Amino acid sequence: MLRLWRLRRVSSLFARLEKDIRFNYFWVRCIKLTSVTLFAVHCAGCFNYLIADRYPDPERTWIGAVYPNFKEENLWDRYVTSIYWSITTLTTTGYGDLHAENPREMLFDIFYMLFNLGLTSYLIGNMTNLVVHWTSRTRNFRDTVRSASEFATRNQLPPSIQDQMLSHICLKFKTEGLKQQDTLNGLPRAIRSSIAHYLFFPIAQNVYLFQGVSQDFLFQLVSEMEAEYFPPREDVILQREAPTDIYILVSGAVDLISHIDGHDQILGKAVAGDVFGEIGVLCGRPQSLTVRTSELSQILRLSRTSLMNAIQANMEDGHIIMNNLFKKLKGLESLGFTDPHMDPESILREWIDGVPTGGSLSHAGCHDQSPHGDPSIQEARDIDLLGSEATKKSKADKAHESTGCGIDVNSAAAEDDQTALHVAVCNGHLEMVRILLERGANVNKKDATGWTPKALAEQQGKKCIYDLLLSYENRRLLDEHKIHFIGSDAADCCTSQGPHTRTGGPNFHNSQFKKVSTNSNSGSSSYPSNKDVMTLTKRRVTIHRQFQNASTSQGQLGKLIILPESIEELLQIAGQKFGGYNPTKVVSAENADIDDISVIRDGDHLFLLQNENETTITMRPNGY
Repeated sequence: MLRLWRLRRVSSLFARLEKDIRFNYFWVRCIKLTSVTLFAVHCAGCFNYLIADRYPDPERTWIGAVYPNFKEENLWDRYVTSIYWSITTLTTTGYGDLHAENPREMLFDIFYMLFNLGLTSYLIGNMTNLVVHWTSRTRNFRDTVRSASEFATRNQLPPSIQDQMLSHICLKFKTEGLKQQDTLNGLPRAIRSSIAHYLFFPIAQNVYLFQGVSQDFLFQLVSEMEAEYFPPREDVILQREAPTDIYILVSGAVDLISHIDGHDQILGKAVAGDVFGEIGVLCGRPQSLTVRTSELSQILRLSRTSLMNAIQANMEDGHIIMNNLFKKLKGLESLGFTDPHMDPESILREWIDGVPTGGSLSHAGCHDQSPHGDPSIQEARDIDLLGSEATKKSKADKAHESTGCGIDVNSAAAEDDQTALHVAVCNGHLEMVRILLERGANVNKKDATGWTPKALAEQQGKKCIYDLLLSYENRRLLDEHKIHFIGSDAADCCTSQGPHTRTGGPNFHNSQFKKVSTNSNSGSSSYPSNKDVMTLTKRRVTIHRQFQNASTSQGQLGKLIILPESIEELLQIAGQKFGGYNPTKVVSAENADIDDISVIRDGDHLFLLQNENETTITMRPNGY
């Protein structure tokens, strides 16, 4: 009996085997349950035989009733007989359970039957759990399919969307064992990075966008990539959706589709190793194409946030990425990439600083989305941007001539009184629009039909061009309220940082703009090349009519005006504002006589005196 203490060691053995990854958990559990059953049957058979063997009357025992001379049988036959009746009683199968013939056997069988209740429940519960766990995936899959079908029917979804839903669920079930991200998320970052480097680095290294970048930069990007499976005919990117990710095709194929005239047209195809979605992400523009899988595809996904963070930490690699993007887009003549002085560095700087991108990159972001300049996709771009009519081409040629030959940019460039800016807006040439605006094109000039360039951009839904026109219009309105002082003294005043300086331009020496060279923008500098210019905002002052007593002065309201260029003009304006009042002297709020207009500051309160005998009163307007 003391040897039964060894059962603890057996129980510990099975506990270790259940946690050992070298052994299958299902079979370890089955062996454990079988061992428990055989051990219980063996013990019950031995105890039953022991009671029969020690009972005084052998014929009044369960085995003696069948075999009167059972003690003369060999040991093996007696053991088999005991085990047989024991297991028959345990499982309640077969014919004739163990039949007790005397009180001792009856008492033992009572406890044995109670033990059988618990053991049977334990065995059935464990076996049921194993079987249910084995089939739970299939059951959950069927439940999900049924729920999706009911949802589609209840909401009357079109058959195409229903097929996509069911295809995605089926693919998820089939590839559940291939999911990498769920496995990687439970690992430390160092191990995840090593696994991602082994799996994805060779693929990312061959992508055109990352050609020439440093190994460290590419390693950072690879660590942030996530692998996903897409079933056939599933949309990866939707046309006009906001760009959030860059996709690298590992296996399979996708179709590049554009919605034209109410129909989906396949413009190209991307195969393993291609990248898509990069232009929308880098330029911050809506996706111009729909990307749909044509077969089962594995795709790497890199978020825009991860890419931006990596570029901000590796500016040189970001420059290389933008150059690679320009190399891809340079061959697309229909996009108007004709400026030899395009500098990707300045566009990269604007993109990182969160400013809307300019130049050809913004232009590309509005219209381009296909990998490797596929001819069919270039043709689609030509249709979308320039149209198939010869008239559009002639208008564009005239617009180019007007910008390159010194012609007035606001003169008519077409027969219908359209200016070069009208033509550039209609054709979607963002870079040409920018050049025309810098040369003074009027955004509100109407053509023969009454359309202005700004109204055309808004009507055609070209948001990037409309925003550019609006920004230049606002800038021009601000410039109308500025005056320019030309000369070396004014230039010195601009560069001075003394405490007396009231207004001045913003200081960019400590901003992010200093990170990137701006020599490419020297041609478009806002400062003249032959003189220094200081621009100051026109000063606003408040003038007051001076009275002899405090009571009338308190009730008199001041007039807010733009400070003129001379004292004489100021006195004349004051006479007009106050009506019938002819001031001859200007006094400051500090009761100081003013005879030079340049000493008046923005926001000053001025008091106009009509004769030399008037003096300022002690009561001042609120705030003085």
